[in-house]
This record gives sequence, structure tokens and C-alpha cells, in this order.
Amino acid sequence: MPGTYSQVLLHIVFSTKERRSWLRPEVAEKLYPYLGGIVRGNKGTLYAIGGAEDHVHLYLRWRTDEAISDLMRVMKSDSSKWVHDTFPDLQSFAWQTGYAVFSVSKSQEGAVKRYIEGQAEHHPRIDFKSEPLRSLRAHEIEFDERYVFE
Repeated sequence: MPGTYSQVLLHIVFSTKERRSWLRPEVAEKLYPYLGGIVRGNKGTLYAIGGAEDHVHLYLRWRTDEAISDLMRVMKSDSSKWVHDTFPDLQSFAWQTGYAVFSVSKSQEGAVKRYIEGQAEHHPRIDFKSEPLRSLRAHEIEFDERYVFE
């Protein structure tokens, strides 16, 4: 086959440092488009973005010739600088070191998009520690709970 064809769909979740509530609505409404620009600038396609005051969910299509870790490094470093420059009161803003990434089947795309778009309604009912633990267990990812919320 002369070309490369792929459908690498990912659900990525990452948190603010110490799960601090830095992503208040006035920050998120500007930050989300900025994060989308980073994805597009790195030749990915963002399909959905949402979150709560302490974390972000992205659903995107990614490339086969670039590591997810490279995208995450650029996304976190560039967006941290942008937050510091755009919101002077958030000079201590930072992202948590790690992230979670899950592959998504095209058949589950609608469910993932609805889940991400419903984050604002979802989080008042769900404890912030329950969601990541439930996701890791559902995807059968081995983890040590002591380090999930560092």
C-alpha cells in the first residue's frame, strides 16, 4: 500500500497541579480554543473538549508519525505559558505531571463526545477522585492509587 491510512482516536484527560480549581469558566472559555489550536498546529484534529475546574478532557484524532507524549509535552508547556501571560492572577498555575489516554473505537465516538460535553453537569454529582479511578478500572489499566492524585 503506497500510503498510510489511520484512524487513531484518543480520549485524553489531564489535571491541574494538585487538582486545584484554576480552570474557572472565564479561563476555560479561552483556554479550550487555545488547546484546540495546539492540537491543530501539531496536525491533529480536535473533535471535543470539556472539563471541570481541575481537569480537561479532549477527544481527538492523532497522527501515526508523532508520539502522544510529544503532543502532551507541547500542550502542557505552551498552555501553561499562555495561562501565565493571559491571566496575571494565575502565575502559580501548572498542570499535573501525568495524563491518561484511552483509545476510542469509532463506534463509541458519540458516547465519548457526549461524556466530554456533559462535564459541567456531570461533576457536581461525581466526586473528583471517583471519575479517574473508574476510567482506569474500566479500561483495565494497572495503577497504584497512591500516585493517581499526586
